[in-house]
Amino acid sequence: MANGKNALSDLSIDELIPILDSISDAIFIDDAQGFTIWINKASEELYKIKRKDIIGKHVSFLESEGIFTPSVARLVMEQKKEITIIHENKDGKRLLTTGIPIVDAKNKMSKIITTTHDITELINLQNELESVQNKLSGLNAQEGFSDIIANSPSMYNVIQLTRRLSDVDSTVLITGESGVGKGVIAKLVHENGNRKEFPFVKINCGAIPENLIESELFGYESGAFTGSRKNGKKGLFETAEKGTIFLDEISELPLNLQVKLLQVIQEREITRVGGVESIPINVRIISATNRDLLALVRQGKFREDLYYRLNVVPISIPPLRERPEDIIPMIRIFLNQNNKKMKEHKEIDSKAIAILMKYPWPGNVRELQNIIERLMITTKGTNIHPENLPSFIIESASIPEPAASAEGKSLKEALDHAEREILLKAAEKHKTTRAIAKVLGVSQPTVVRKLQKYHLTEKVEISDL
Repeated sequence: MANGKNALSDLSIDELIPILDSISDAIFIDDAQGFTIWINKASEELYKIKRKDIIGKHVSFLESEGIFTPSVARLVMEQKKEITIIHENKDGKRLLTTGIPIVDAKNKMSKIITTTHDITELINLQNELESVQNKLSGLNAQEGFSDIIANSPSMYNVIQLTRRLSDVDSTVLITGESGVGKGVIAKLVHENGNRKEFPFVKINCGAIPENLIESELFGYESGAFTGSRKNGKKGLFETAEKGTIFLDEISELPLNLQVKLLQVIQEREITRVGGVESIPINVRIISATNRDLLALVRQGKFREDLYYRLNVVPISIPPLRERPEDIIPMIRIFLNQNNKKMKEHKEIDSKAIAILMKYPWPGNVRELQNIIERLMITTKGTNIHPENLPSFIIESASIPEPAASAEGKSLKEALDHAEREILLKAAEKHKTTRAIAKVLGVSQPTVVRKLQKYHLTEKVEISDL
């Protein structure tokens, strides 16, 4: 019996072709110059082509026709080595393609064998698995906190702290820029704690005239001042009994009332305006500000002793520009909310999303929410395109970022700069996040998070995020 090597060499072309045609993976054979010599039946089915139309065609022609992009054979010709990539065909199927150079006796490349395997179903299963895992981890981490997006590590940490604070009765100070969601976090603390069955009372300390805020907070007795009710009135501290009082814009509280608030926190009782009797109270106090209270303390505009009483446990909410991972999910949620409210079916173009990702959002979540509502109203048709965006957002996105250098930067800044450059180069070469993840040796969710962090989402297909 002939050995395996001789038996294989005895096979004729006519005998090999049926074998290659029976293989489920697509097979392309090109010569060293990139002209197609032969393809199998699986290639015809996968790329929707005919063998007779492809044989003799150059890889550049096949690329220009969009049969595959990029051509792995061309990459092998350029780099003179085995190449493996993940890409898509015309139908959007995900393909794993490997190109292998075949060399002759003189070590010169004579042919290129390219094999392609359809991995669409595998990727879909992987996406489903990741989705289930993300939902499970989300349920574990954020049960009862569905009102807030926390895809970014910084907001995830905020949610974790909020959960822990819900179980205790400590005084909380929430800080952050205007529009980041300080009121939402305050309500979450209340609604997930043991006071949730009792009132949540909010007061904006900067919205009430100075001569009225004391009576609003602490109430007044009959005849306390001209125009007062005959039987007096409960203040908000009494109204919030057994519940939570949320003092928003606490930095705007007048100094004379800061003294009174300090006494309330220390003694757990209030005295109505015009009254002499002390009324015991049982409330949790949460305050919030968009200003630097410690700086106000140094300037003599805020009492130091009150600051430390309020700041028992601080929650700092990062601005939206520092948590880009949260922007796309917020856009989707606000879009769905407005579609439901307005009985519309509008979608937002991936290029428009890329521009919104570049905008710094000085008004934070509130501004994003308002912009989406505005786009829903002002956009004709069912698709929101870049031209539908407000001019100030488009102009902001078109301003080039200054050239970055590691010189004069902290170690973290230098590492961030280097990471961004690596991602940028990978995104320019590979147009899907999964391909980038494979090249960089990290998970696909990590690539998505990093692309959003560095505002590079326009470099890949948004549907792939």
